[in-house]
Amino acid sequence: MLGNTFLHLSGIGPKRERQLWEKNILNWDTLEYALKTGEIKHSSILEKELSLSRRNLEEKNAAFFSERLPADAPWRLLNDFRHLAVYLDIETTGLGKDDHITTISIYDGKELKYYVWGDNLQNFLEDINKYKLIITYNGKCFDIPFLENHFQTRFKHAHLDLRYVLKKLGYTGGLKSCEKQMGIQRKDLDGVNGYTAVLLWQEYIKNKSTRALETLLSYNMEDTINLEKLAHLCYNRLIMQTPFKNQILPVPEEPSLPFKPDLQLLQKILLKRN
Repeated sequence: MLGNTFLHLSGIGPKRERQLWEKNILNWDTLEYALKTGEIKHSSILEKELSLSRRNLEEKNAAFFSERLPADAPWRLLNDFRHLAVYLDIETTGLGKDDHITTISIYDGKELKYYVWGDNLQNFLEDINKYKLIITYNGKCFDIPFLENHFQTRFKHAHLDLRYVLKKLGYTGGLKSCEKQMGIQRKDLDGVNGYTAVLLWQEYIKNKSTRALETLLSYNMEDTINLEKLAHLCYNRLIMQTPFKNQILPVPEEPSLPFKPDLQLLQKILLKRN
């Protein structure tokens, strides 16, 4: 889909892009040809940007496109960069200035990794830098700023925030609500939310409860692996609105989690929450 995309080019918005597609100008090659033949007005700026686009795609520089696309358009990166993408979700002690990260989970479609405050959190930076594209839900406002503040760095990755993509499709609300609207059902962890995660962390710290930590990690990981399915569902619904329906992606199967939630403890926590 990225090779059929013109939204990152100067002076081309959604309406103009669709007009080009309707003229059978469907990719970078046909756009360049139309510029050279005069089918559309010649632009040395567009020619230069097309050359840069080819080079950055060849070099797998996802950030080049992410920085130039509208907030609801980086879904177009998924097909070309899905093997260099990582799904990310964090949990914290709260939202105040003195709050900190408790757990992080990442999933690249094959390997699921987790990081815990006071244990292996410092390994996160080395691992995240293996990828070109980070995919989150509401990560622009929450996960990424929190991580950048904690690690005192700035991530140079391309970023696909599914919150904006889902809004483009007409879905609003938190991650769990959007999952249900898109047909993704949770099982044992249905009803668990960010505040529950805070209580699970408190239980872990106060009582050294490995059951609480593993339940928290299973929740954090489920958030992360559901992002992959959500991203593919969004991509497929949006690709069906274009002339490129043949580029639909298979919806991935969920991996098995290394931890199982302690349902008895979770019930106790949920009662405390209510």
